[in-house]
Amino acid sequence: TSEYDAAAHRSRIMGAHVSNYLQQLIEEDNDAYKRQFAAYLKEGIMPDMLEGVYAKAHAAIRAYPSPAVKKEKPADYKPKSFKKQRKSLAQRKGRVAQKKAAFLALQ
Repeated sequence: TSEYDAAAHRSRIMGAHVSNYLQQLIEEDNDAYKRQFAAYLKEGIMPDMLEGVYAKAHAAIRAYPSPAVKKEKPADYKPKSFKKQRKSLAQRKGRVAQKKAAFLALQ
């Protein structure tokens, strides 16, 4: 087992590994950088600014640690359901009759 390294832990928390990856992408594959980090580009965040962004986020969390208040859903809200609607007995029998007729018509 390895020993605890506080400096390495802090660098991970402050996003040094992300910053290194950003720098690597900028040097090697600029198109991938623009695709994967388009939101960072839009906000004007560069790899050397990332630690400050993380520090600001941590400070905001410490200032107000409670989770954001969720919006109330309307009374008539119904979540999407992707289940197939169950068919009635009459519908199932009708489908079987159609398949039989189609099969017999081919013979």
